[in-house]
Amino acid sequence: QVQLVESGGGLVQAGGSLRLSCVASGRTFSTYTMAWFRQAPGKEREFVVAISGSGGRTTTADSVKGRFTISRENRKNTVYLQMSSLKREDTAVYYCAADNYWSNYDVSSHYDYWGQGTQVTVSS
Repeated sequence: QVQLVESGGGLVQAGGSLRLSCVASGRTFSTYTMAWFRQAPGKEREFVVAISGSGGRTTTADSVKGRFTISRENRKNTVYLQMSSLKREDTAVYYCAADNYWSNYDVSSHYDYWGQGTQVTVSS
């Protein structure tokens, strides 16, 4: 069982930056593919970024490519989402997710473990 706790959300002006963190419980963090998804009001949850257990592979949704970066520190059981050049359309609840496998990394149903989410609001 893995428990995930996100932090770092808040209100930021368009063009600004924010870093989200997700801390995982357990001793096998380095074996998990980690991802960030987001869900805006009235919309489906969408994939943002993912990183493999070793950190050697990452993939990013086109909508945030060049602006968002995922990283991880396995010794701290933590994954980060660095967001820059934020836009109003980035406003959403951001969720951290974990799973044992890399395949289907952009499919939310693939992930077994989820955090409670953290709100990111971008104002104009």
